Amino acid sequence: MKKQDITVGFIGAGTTGTALAVRLAQKGYRVIAVASRTQLSAETLAKRINGCKVSKSAQEVADAAQIVFITTPDDAIAKVAAEVNWHEKQNIVHCSGAHSVDCLKPVTRYRALAGCLHPLQTFASVEQAINNIPGSTFALEAPEPLLTTLKNMATALEGDWVVLKAGDKVLYHAAAVFACNYLVTLVKLATDLWQTFDVPPAKATKALMPLLRGTLNNIENVGLPNCLTGPIARGDLGTIARHLAALEKDNLALLNMYQELGLQTIPVALAKGKIDSQRAVELQALLNKKPAIGGPL
Repeated sequence: MKKQDITVGFIGAGTTGTALAVRLAQKGYRVIAVASRTQLSAETLAKRINGCKVSKSAQEVADAAQIVFITTPDDAIAKVAAEVNWHEKQNIVHCSGAHSVDCLKPVTRYRALAGCLHPLQTFASVEQAINNIPGSTFALEAPEPLLTTLKNMATALEGDWVVLKAGDKVLYHAAAVFACNYLVTLVKLATDLWQTFDVPPAKATKALMPLLRGTLNNIENVGLPNCLTGPIARGDLGTIARHLAALEKDNLALLNMYQELGLQTIPVALAKGKIDSQRAVELQALLNKKPAIGGPL
């Protein structure tokens, strides 16, 4: 079936739902219906897309569209799936990164197909989400022929795709948390350290941004493990010892985190080949050393 012949509806008009609806419509899919908990959010989405109408209920969307995206908060997905009367051979898709298609099990009573299309991307606002979708990877989970439809959608959205099993989803989502959410936390902690020498957070963030962009550029273009730089990559025991001593003196709360992240970085440095196994053992001993109470590390 050609994409212009596929009717698409959305239950949920938040950031993810709006971004996907707008991008799919731009790529030729017929996004015809949207329902949301608030009338205003549904109307705001519908105004962005020619031919898209606001539905009074989730059931109206289900009655109108061949493919229905449930883009509600994660905790509401199963509730929507259970409350709506679906149609035979209809396709129902959620966009949660953590949930498998098991949360859509009620739709199978109607001989409908259940799937998942999760954009591996960070969406801080609607406009930013719309701009970030191209180039993203989409995690897909679905039986055929829905799986092929979702692959075609991901390609149309200028993205890549990976196919996951139900048991893969939680660790897949945890990996995304490490790469995205905890990166934000690490930057926040770095800016906190800058405040010890009287540089405010906004200025510290601005100063660190070129370093962050350079790091991401190296990850993308040089790849792991060769993109690793810094004292562990060099096996610089003296510099690391000074870091540990300074953290013990001025920011003990970050000491354990620095040590643990350092220990996790040693295998990357070994794989890069700039340190040997003896230097790795020395690094491990240094990073495993417990802080001395009231004395030097």
